[in-house]
Amino acid sequence: MPDLLVGPLLRYVDETIASVWVETGEPCEVTVAAGGTRATERTFTVHGHHYAIVDVEGTGAYTVELDGRRVWPLEGFPESRIRPVEELNRVVFGSCRTSVPHDEEHVATHGVDVLREYGLRLMAGDDLPDLMLFLGDQVYADEPSQEMLDFIHRRRDDGPDEIVDFEEYAELYRQAWTDPVVRWVLSTVPTAMIFDDHDVRDDWNTSIAWRRTMAEVPWWPTRVISALGAYWVYQHIGNLSPSERKADPMFAEIRRIDGDAGAELDAFAKRADEDPSSTRWSYTRDIGRTRLIMVDTRCARQLDPSRRRMLDDAEWQWLDDLVTGDLDHLLIGSSVPVFLPSGIFDVESWNEAVAGGAWGRRAAVVGEKIRQALDLEHWGAFRQSFEELGRLLVDVASGRRGRAPATIVLLSGDVHYSYLAAAGPRSADLGRARIYQAVCSPIRNPLSRTLRLANVVGSFGVASLLGGILVRMVRLPRRALRWKITNGPWFPNALAALDLDGRSAVLRWHTARPSFEEMTNVRLTP
Repeated sequence: MPDLLVGPLLRYVDETIASVWVETGEPCEVTVAAGGTRATERTFTVHGHHYAIVDVEGTGAYTVELDGRRVWPLEGFPESRIRPVEELNRVVFGSCRTSVPHDEEHVATHGVDVLREYGLRLMAGDDLPDLMLFLGDQVYADEPSQEMLDFIHRRRDDGPDEIVDFEEYAELYRQAWTDPVVRWVLSTVPTAMIFDDHDVRDDWNTSIAWRRTMAEVPWWPTRVISALGAYWVYQHIGNLSPSERKADPMFAEIRRIDGDAGAELDAFAKRADEDPSSTRWSYTRDIGRTRLIMVDTRCARQLDPSRRRMLDDAEWQWLDDLVTGDLDHLLIGSSVPVFLPSGIFDVESWNEAVAGGAWGRRAAVVGEKIRQALDLEHWGAFRQSFEELGRLLVDVASGRRGRAPATIVLLSGDVHYSYLAAAGPRSADLGRARIYQAVCSPIRNPLSRTLRLANVVGSFGVASLLGGILVRMVRLPRRALRWKITNGPWFPNALAALDLDGRSAVLRWHTARPSFEEMTNVRLTP
């Protein structure tokens, strides 16, 4: 008799259809029933694990059946509901969530899980958001919890205390998504996701030197293949609309296989790592008068020092075609922030130049060590890509690509503090900005007090003075854009909410101290 191991997760939802994802204990038929409508899919199998994603046209409360036996909803929890999404009125976002228990010991070290606290508020009757965005580090494959380490040590006696293969990734996702409250939230709020480095490994694709070093690690090939394969199953396919999924060659191939498709998924993941242009993890959704573009800023990197880019040529052209006006709001999800504190941005640009040979070979070696030690890997460390993106955003904001949106909001995480920045051309009045960077991080993985202080001093103090000096020393051109941090930084665990109403937009950051509460709110539209 099959059991429901993970899920249901409510993934893609529009005005007519909803996609529900599950992992089951055995091969079976999965039926989702909502509003008098039933839809059924047979599970597919990879590496001994069984999954299905069911597209249903009904709305309202829904149930899940495995081979005709009802397994969802759980007793004692509110019913899960499907609501059509015709307009994007509220989108909640955040990144960086570790999966540890909720007892006093772990609250002391990891803080309160804001996603869980938000779920308790929703269960108590708060209005549901239209979409929840997870902007990276949904799981920590290189920093497993004690529970995850116990699982690893029961399986093997050698290798690193990190995730290595698909079986361990499957357990990692199970632990991340099966807390009862979190499970209910994921079953009733539509979600969209994109990876960052810890979903694979810290500093993933920082540079060509990093890739060469990791290629020498015996367990790394299995790790990166398993990471991308698991990401495809647990996160990526739910990001796609039903029509996009049906057109996806990998999904079609796996659905055709009568048996275990692990080898085929591994081959796909290997190609995706070795040739990023072979697949696109980025995706887009138009929801009413709002366009959301979720950009892969990790796997799509072009790392050849002679043409170092945040996005390869094909990915950039895809983004260029989508960044347009004639919208009320343009939202761009990038796991790593585009606009960092300006001093840190300048240090990253300086470091990229030095690691690229601006001061000679010996200095380049030192520059690479600094890059990896200090995680200098954001858009500032891909200066050419930053300038190209900046020009693109200014064109949209100035109305050269159709009527200018009321706001262009870049949504990011990664840095373990939250803030809002306003940006524009050097001549712009930032008090009337259309371009914003909204960062919300972490959901549950706070910096220690010492590291918080170091970040304030380094990001907003010393670096502000040092950065300008360093970029002049390597003769980098002046940045075409300027920006300022208008709100923040805030260091508590947090989730942010962007409320849209016509052409107005308000941002709110929420934390849990000890219950879910608002830290601040900012109206973006002048």
